[in-house]
Amino acid sequence: MCYNVIDGKLHLLCQHFIPMSTRQQDCLRPNCLFSRNHAHPVGCRSSSCTRMMQPPQRNPIRIHESLCADCIMRGEGRGVLKCS
Repeated sequence: MCYNVIDGKLHLLCQHFIPMSTRQQDCLRPNCLFSRNHAHPVGCRSSSCTRMMQPPQRNPIRIHESLCADCIMRGEGRGVLKCS
């Protein structure tokens, strides 16, 4: 099945992932509705065709050993509004 790849920044201290861009990974299967190799015309209603994508995969292209901006604004993860 096809899936989206989300490139982004990963903050190690709070484990928050900030998406930056998204691209589609093609499975190249003729029975996948999202593939460029899909064998049927647009508006396909065949029950043998895959109609769902796999869950998106996160691809950390930048890794920061710090808290994200939201956690810093909330008081660096301390108190009632603690980031998790």
